[in-house]
Amino acid sequence: MDKDLAPKAPKVSYGGEGGSYFSWSPDDLPMLHVASIGAAKLLLKTRGFAAPSYSDSSKVAYVLEGSGVCGLTIPEAEKEKVIAIKEGDALAIPFGFVTWWFNPNESDLTILFLGDTSKGHRPGQFTNFQLTGPTGIFTGFTPEFVSRAWDLSENDVAKLVHNQSSTGIVKLKDSQKMPEPSDKDRDGLVVNCYEAPLDVDIKGGGCVVVLNSKNLPTVELVGLGADLVKLCGGAMCSPGFSCDSAYQVTYVVKGSGRVQVVGIDGKRVLETRVSGGQLFIVPRFFVVSKIADPEGMEWFSIITTPNPVFSHLAGRTSVWKAISPQALEASFDTTSELEQLFRSKRTSDAIFFPPK
Repeated sequence: MDKDLAPKAPKVSYGGEGGSYFSWSPDDLPMLHVASIGAAKLLLKTRGFAAPSYSDSSKVAYVLEGSGVCGLTIPEAEKEKVIAIKEGDALAIPFGFVTWWFNPNESDLTILFLGDTSKGHRPGQFTNFQLTGPTGIFTGFTPEFVSRAWDLSENDVAKLVHNQSSTGIVKLKDSQKMPEPSDKDRDGLVVNCYEAPLDVDIKGGGCVVVLNSKNLPTVELVGLGADLVKLCGGAMCSPGFSCDSAYQVTYVVKGSGRVQVVGIDGKRVLETRVSGGQLFIVPRFFVVSKIADPEGMEWFSIITTPNPVFSHLAGRTSVWKAISPQALEASFDTTSELEQLFRSKRTSDAIFFPPK
């Protein structure tokens, strides 16, 4: 593995008064291309509106900060879903679904997108298809075709297709009304990671909420799993790997800490400090471990399988506890006394280890 695994921040792709769209490029983060993963971030200012679009890639959207509204149109549905979203919300969005996003509030609304680009036009990058504006799909058709499709005069078609001068993101006037969200539209489409039951909770260590096909059925459609992890100050996340051939894509939401990744032939391929806003990818079967700085660290990850399975190499649930004493002695070429000492440690801690 000679790819650069160093964490990276995104760059602005486009934007204006209403907000900006940021993306990570495979040129800066080569593992995006290797893993066929796309990563992007949408920031909407007050009254910012990301106009309707669809993507060539399935995604998981995670609300990093703020609150707002999402419009989601499922293929062949008669009516869109209008969903209130807030910090901690996660949505699984299959490719081809049309979405729009709106921020009616004074504070910024920021949404992270991580997804599978294996069926997309450019591996490692999302391709979004705008429905309106200068790059909208219908700017490419002749007025005759659009007029026939919409049953409008070519004069009316010209107004609809060419009036919007902004690309992708606009700032709406205060007088512009938007649809009200419906509580029932959230059902089965959104999970709030701050309110969901914890899958792991270690006092002084950390906690995890796992998103899978059980609590967010649409992840089955996008073929991805996800989790939100909070690591307490000074705590360690056990060395471990995805044992079902999945890539781990990690975005640091808050805080900072140290990361080490070890790969083939015991070679340490990454040793660095990460902080909020950075993204990195762990190759398949490589072992990763993290230690949080004193203020702690929080990260959101996707795993390229909807129901991921991890194997840990330290702690109560580690493979060491399952392997027979004789096999361990032979493997380490050590004494039974040292093997027993090794086995006696970490008998109650699992996954997260509080600082001593």
